Amino acid sequence: MEASELKATIRTESGKGPARRLRAEGLVPAVLYGSGAESTMLTVNAAELIQIIRADKGEAGFVKLVIDEGGKKSERVSVIKELQTNTVTKKIVHADFYEIRMDRKLTRNVPIHIVGSSIGVDKGGELNQFKRDVRLSCMPGLMPRYVDVDVTELMIGGTLRVSDLKLAEGIEILDAGNASIVTVAAKRGTVTEESAPAEGAGEAAKEPELVGKKGAKEEA
Repeated sequence: MEASELKATIRTESGKGPARRLRAEGLVPAVLYGSGAESTMLTVNAAELIQIIRADKGEAGFVKLVIDEGGKKSERVSVIKELQTNTVTKKIVHADFYEIRMDRKLTRNVPIHIVGSSIGVDKGGELNQFKRDVRLSCMPGLMPRYVDVDVTELMIGGTLRVSDLKLAEGIEILDAGNASIVTVAAKRGTVTEESAPAEGAGEAAKEPELVGKKGAKEEA
């Protein structure tokens, strides 16, 4: 399990006034809590926190908080549980970290990364992604930062579902297996090999019954 390191210091003051002063200094008020543990008030550097979030493409990564407690340092592995932002400036105003117990299963949403170039897209299809993450449960050491979904062999009309995911032993997928992740759909007006008319069938394609069949296909 990889974890991004973030320096933190113990915070003794709470309330709007002290929080505003911290933000003016480029710091973010934060709190660390966990199952059965007392919460700890912290401050972290805003720029360093943003850098970690960008590197992990969101809040999915693990964060190793290196906490300075008056000269004495401790390390606590955590995940970002919640970020509060200013609705106008979009700056982070508060962060919640949840401490991980290495001997207990962790459940969280993990981002999906689409990899490969679909055969169906190369033939004129359009890739549609329905799920951006998948909910997993496992021991923290097995939890991936993201899940790769290879769409290389996906043809027009093809679908990859949650049940198609192949993950390491010990990782449980909590989402419904029939949930669609990605599909490749035919663009409007795209002629596929299956639907292309045979040579000399141009006049027949204008007959009412074939027009009806085409409409049924569009509805499907």
